Amino acid sequence: MTAHGSPVVAPRAEGPASGMDGFFHRYADVNGTRLHYVVGGEGPPVVLLHGWPYTWAVWRRLMPLLATAGFTVVAPDLRGTGDSGKPDSGYAKNDVAEDLHQLVRTLDPAGTGRNDTGPTGINLVGMDIGAMVAHAYATAHPREVRRLVLSESVLPGFGLEELMNPATGGYWHFGFHMQLDIAELLTAGKEAAYLTPAWAMGSPAGGLTDVDRAEFLRHYTAPGGMRGGFQHYATLLEDGRAIRAATTTRLPMPVLVLNAALGLPQTPLLEGVRQVADDVRADLVPDSGHAYAADNPAWTAHRLTAFFATPAA
Repeated sequence: MTAHGSPVVAPRAEGPASGMDGFFHRYADVNGTRLHYVVGGEGPPVVLLHGWPYTWAVWRRLMPLLATAGFTVVAPDLRGTGDSGKPDSGYAKNDVAEDLHQLVRTLDPAGTGRNDTGPTGINLVGMDIGAMVAHAYATAHPREVRRLVLSESVLPGFGLEELMNPATGGYWHFGFHMQLDIAELLTAGKEAAYLTPAWAMGSPAGGLTDVDRAEFLRHYTAPGGMRGGFQHYATLLEDGRAIRAATTTRLPMPVLVLNAALGLPQTPLLEGVRQVADDVRADLVPDSGHAYAADNPAWTAHRLTAFFATPAA
C-alpha cells in the first residue's frame, strides 16, 4: 500500500487486451524510459496520443473501429502515465515526442518485417497534452507524419500562454499543476475527488463508464501517478519557447483541428495551428465532450478515416 492507502499496482503484463479482440499490451524501452502501448490491426499506422487525466484507454472504443477500417492502431501511455515509466525528468514536449518517435521507429506496426514506417509516414492523432506532443513530433519530424490531427487543446507557443492566466479569463489549473510539489501534496489521498469531476465534464454523453474511471483512477492513485501527470504541465512555458524556436518552416502535412461539440472552444487551437501550417481543416465531433473518442467513437472513426484518405491540398 502507498502512504495514502492506495494499492501499489504492478505494471500490466504483455498479452491480449481485455475486451479488444486482436489488440495486445506491449512494452518498449526507448529514450531512457519504458513505454507501455496497446497495438492491433493491420495496415497504415495510426498513433493515438492521450491527454490528462487519461491513459491510452481513453481511445479503447475507437481503436477497434480504426482497425476494422484497415489501420494498425498504436496507443501508448505517455511517460509518467498509465503503465509507462515515471522518470523524474524528460517531460518537455520535444522529449516526450522523441519517446514516441523512437517507439514508432522500432515498431513493426503493420507486421511487414520492416523497422521503419517507410516514406508514407504515420497518421498521428493527439488530444489535450497529447496534441502538444503530436505538434512537437510533427515539427521535429515533418516528413515522417503524413496526416496530423490536433484536438481538444491549445498549442504552447501559439496561443496557450494567453489562456494560462486566470486573471484574464484563462484556465486556473495550468498554474496549479505546474507547481509539482504543491499539486502533488494537495491531491494526495484526494485523487478521486479531484479527478472525478474532470472525467464527468469530459464525457457529458456518458461514453466514459464507471469501469473506465476505475481504470484511470488505479493509475493516478498508484505511486507517482499524479506527479507523473503534473510533470507534463510543469514544462509548458519552456515548451512554448522551444517550439517557437524550432518552427522555422510551415508544417508540410495536412492538419485536422478536431474539437468536441461540448468540449474546449475550437478557435484558440485553430488560430494557433494556422500559424504553423497551411493545409488546415477543422471539424466538430457531435454529441461529445473532451473525451470525444469515448463519447462518439463511430463518428470519430469515420471522420479520421476520411481525413487519412484525403490528398494534400
